[in-house]
Amino acid sequence: MKQLSHNDIENNQKQFPITIVCDAIRTPENIGMCFRIAESFGVQKIFLHTNSPSLENRKVINTARNTINQIEHAFYDDFQQVIHQLKEENNTIIGIEITDNSIEIQDFNFKNHQKIVLLLGSERNGINNIDLADYTVSIPMFGRNSSMNVIHSLAISLYEVTNQLKNN
Repeated sequence: MKQLSHNDIENNQKQFPITIVCDAIRTPENIGMCFRIAESFGVQKIFLHTNSPSLENRKVINTARNTINQIEHAFYDDFQQVIHQLKEENNTIIGIEITDNSIEIQDFNFKNHQKIVLLLGSERNGINNIDLADYTVSIPMFGRNSSMNVIHSLAISLYEVTNQLKNN
């Protein structure tokens, strides 16, 4: 067995109809990793709040590893307004959040939705206005802790979504 280097690997590049909206994510490393994970899973666009760390922040740049220029992104001031705009564009809004109505992510049929928006909330407060989501999905956990890092949740979610959509 030989470990492959970056030069040995050629990914099957594909873009999926997925948009990410970051609600109140303030940690520079989380913003950078959002870009890195989103690019690796073929996400179309990321929306960031204007109060998010600057994309010129050294920690954002270091963790993003050149993906900021590879994925479309935009900034918003009003969370409710950007969600309404995305709904008008026929996106299904899915919050990655534990609620009393959350569907376990592996049981949610992403193939039934043509355009998907994944909402990410802050680690401290979650998604500010969860009622704007059409659905919420949760990731089953088996330890004592009831939450995980927002970017780990995003990576797991994108794996599940793209795994379901890749053959469509």
